[in-house]
Amino acid sequence: MSDLNGGEREGVYSAAVVQLNRLDPTFVLSVGDLIDGGTEDSLQLATEWDSFETRIKNLNMPFFHLGGNHDLTNPTMRTFWKQRFGPRYYHFLYKNVLFLMMDSEDYEEERMLEIYKARAEALKVINGEVNGIYEETDYYGMQERKVGGMGSEQLSYFKQVLERYPNAAWIFVLMHKPLWQRDGDKGLKPLEDLLGNRPYTVINGHIHSFSHQIRNNRDYIILGTTGGSQNAQDSMAFDHISLVRMAKEPIVTHLKMNGILDKKGELPPTGELIH
Repeated sequence: MSDLNGGEREGVYSAAVVQLNRLDPTFVLSVGDLIDGGTEDSLQLATEWDSFETRIKNLNMPFFHLGGNHDLTNPTMRTFWKQRFGPRYYHFLYKNVLFLMMDSEDYEEERMLEIYKARAEALKVINGEVNGIYEETDYYGMQERKVGGMGSEQLSYFKQVLERYPNAAWIFVLMHKPLWQRDGDKGLKPLEDLLGNRPYTVINGHIHSFSHQIRNNRDYIILGTTGGSQNAQDSMAFDHISLVRMAKEPIVTHLKMNGILDKKGELPPTGELIH
């Protein structure tokens, strides 16, 4: 499942849950932005996460959380995540397929606070609370806004994971922001170097527009949305879920939600039309 927030459209995510239950995958993965977030109010965070969990608990199969910039924008949200879900980055192995669940908001606390405060000011401009032009805000010019960051501890963690599972049949690398578009040691390149010639697929969200490219002779997929905001002028901004079946290599099929119909040929009820 892809981005829910960044301008959630009511009802779409709940409809996707119904559709996933009909498709009956073994488990469901996320690429982040599960709540609106962006607050230091613990009560507000609890309310937003309770709302999300109320929808996701209707899945008939396990759901694996992954944090995005809406979920992990300040130290309070990091602490809340840890208390509720555990580590911000983790891994698991299923039938010799290894999943690396990354945190692309992995900054030192001082930098995280700089980004958080700049983002808050930019949102005030967007919402018309203060005068200004969004494209001229400090936040707009920060590279972390687009591509995120990864710290040395996270890299060390996944290095140990890869050493522990040298013979995994395939590796899926999931993250919210496209770390692979960032240069330097805080981008994905150090982990790509560790992956070397091993078979892997990279999947992320954040852009709210679907794309695919080949990098390092591997598939790098940016998902569209599963209820998040969309640019009406962008033909690749659509609601979908992605079904992955493992054969010798993964077979990835992106299913637009408006094409997943029940026996009556109908969509699940939603608050808004699925584009």
